[in-house]
Amino acid sequence: MCGIALIVSGIRIDLSTLVPDSPSSLPLVPLGFASKFSVDDLKSALRQRGPDSLGSKKVRLIVGSSQGNFPIEEANQEEDLVISVLERSGEFGEQECSTCLRNFAREEVTTTTESFKLGKDGHCSDGELHFIGATLQLRGRSRVTQPFLDSSGNVLVFNGEIFGGIEVAHDDNDSEVLLQTLVNCCSCHSNGHLNECSASGEDQNSVLEVLSLIKGPWAIIYWQENSRTLWFGRDAFGRRSLLVHWPDEVDSRFLLSSVSPFSSADQSSDVDIKDGSMPNFWEELSCGIYSVSLDYSPQDGYIAGGIKRHEWANTVLQELIRWERASVYPQAHDSYFSSCNSTEQRELLILPSAETIYLKSVPVQSSVSRQARNVLSVLRKSVMLRTSQNDIFQVMADDSAQEDCTPIAVLFSGGLDSMILAALLDQSIDPNCGVDLLNVSFDGQSAPDRISAKAGVEELKRIAPSRRWKLVEIDADLSKLTMEMKHVMELIYPANTYMDLNIGTALWLAASGDGWTCACTCGSSDENLRVKYKSQARIVLVGSGADEQCAGYGRHRTKYRCGSWIGLHEEMKLDMQRIWKRNMGRDDRIIADNGKEARFPFLDEDVIKTLLEIPLWEVANLDEPSGVGDKKILREVARLLGLLEASILPKRAIQFGSRIARESNRKNFGSNRAANLASAGSVAID
Repeated sequence: MCGIALIVSGIRIDLSTLVPDSPSSLPLVPLGFASKFSVDDLKSALRQRGPDSLGSKKVRLIVGSSQGNFPIEEANQEEDLVISVLERSGEFGEQECSTCLRNFAREEVTTTTESFKLGKDGHCSDGELHFIGATLQLRGRSRVTQPFLDSSGNVLVFNGEIFGGIEVAHDDNDSEVLLQTLVNCCSCHSNGHLNECSASGEDQNSVLEVLSLIKGPWAIIYWQENSRTLWFGRDAFGRRSLLVHWPDEVDSRFLLSSVSPFSSADQSSDVDIKDGSMPNFWEELSCGIYSVSLDYSPQDGYIAGGIKRHEWANTVLQELIRWERASVYPQAHDSYFSSCNSTEQRELLILPSAETIYLKSVPVQSSVSRQARNVLSVLRKSVMLRTSQNDIFQVMADDSAQEDCTPIAVLFSGGLDSMILAALLDQSIDPNCGVDLLNVSFDGQSAPDRISAKAGVEELKRIAPSRRWKLVEIDADLSKLTMEMKHVMELIYPANTYMDLNIGTALWLAASGDGWTCACTCGSSDENLRVKYKSQARIVLVGSGADEQCAGYGRHRTKYRCGSWIGLHEEMKLDMQRIWKRNMGRDDRIIADNGKEARFPFLDEDVIKTLLEIPLWEVANLDEPSGVGDKKILREVARLLGLLEASILPKRAIQFGSRIARESNRKNFGSNRAANLASAGSVAID
């Protein structure tokens, strides 16, 4: 995982293809301009995401001709600088050339020309791309530092994990492999290759084609030197955060960042909770791949480029994004079959835990059970991909006592989704490793999520008695979290509602892993027997995506009652197509701030594909009561894993299960009733 950022200065960016009403001309910000957000502000925010290393590199774009002088001495004084010379048209009769000068690791600058004329008036008309990367390294044999720079002047910062699409060896770093793959790409800007590229006879992919192949969460910023093109974007479901500031009258720079920095200009004790970031300065970058090709404009005398958004060059991925299900509305025989299956499931629920063998040994007759086994298979593979113990984990195990090896944690409420993830994690990792189960409560031992978490641990011990399960109890008092909530507000930005703040605060505290764990082995719940504990796990499994894909929200039941199966399908489709904006960017920023990487097994591409292939009435049957018909397919998966008690638990969102919503409502609205009347969840924070 990495925190990545880019600052583009001195370059005119044309947004007309993305924002039709964008201003056509803005004053360019000169290099070194001191704005609301400084480079140090960005680095400080990113370092929380990538505590292992922090680096930066600059690409200086110079407009050159065969006359004039280029200040080589200045370039030699700056470390990690790439000089890229753009051709200038022969407006003054000179013969033009294009060349590249580099200075990194204090190497000397070299050039194929002796002198340059810069701009119409002979002065420097250059621009700059400043790349920043902070790394939390989880893969690879040797340590790496971002940004990556190769010998041809290509620069990459990558925040993501490659779980398929591009082959990555067990001991390789996926970011390094990605750079090697991108370096071999042609300079075409789409998957419809240019004639020159096709005529070359070389079997080359474009950057667009390579990025469209990746399975897994990612956000990327990549400079392709030979085409003078900047590529950037995030995966189709927005599982990694990438914020953008489009050039405007406030700041004409183009900015990208994993997280919104808290401006050093605002760091005073009396700042309002919402004033830590500029209103409307940042926005979530829409999922997709973008490019901007830079060139010199002789008419206007500056470097410019227009941003283009590309279609995904992967038909399977396009189908997942459209999120269309072949079977939405059951026919008469389907409805009857589904009803029979539901009855059979209710009978199985009352079986004692010892009779789990019966469930496993009897041949499964219903199509629902066959579908559930398919879902279990792809979910198991998804968890295995996200928890495989590479060389970095092995080093951790060797450097510490074996009994302390706990590289992976689960965000744990004891509910259906987190119980499934915990059980599958047990099947995926070394039996000598422990598992931290991170649980947050704003009502001590009385919060619903704390009660279900303790029950969940006992059930996990029954199905996996040899695993070292460690419930980490993170207790919080909302009245004592003023500064922490201010920090969370900065992290969730541009989200700004009380619901976002409540969810963000609960997630941030849970992901910190800083709490208490039981010191006894007898299962006592006596708080006096607890000891202080902080989880050192660097990977956290999160159940995001399960409710959206399997009808777990209360609004799904409402839509079903009002619009039947079609209404339910459309609401679930809407949830999946906006999950990047409502959930994923926010949650990634929150969890990563603790130096941990969130991984989302339910949002694996193959899991999404498998669930879409199942008829909707087999995924959920909302004629059944809560705890039975909602997320029906996952409840059967839980039973296949032997989690009978978890399989009947009703859905509880983290803000309600931890009771932060109740405490927030009392604090900000006076009571829960007043908050409900005000629709507190959607109210923006003043």
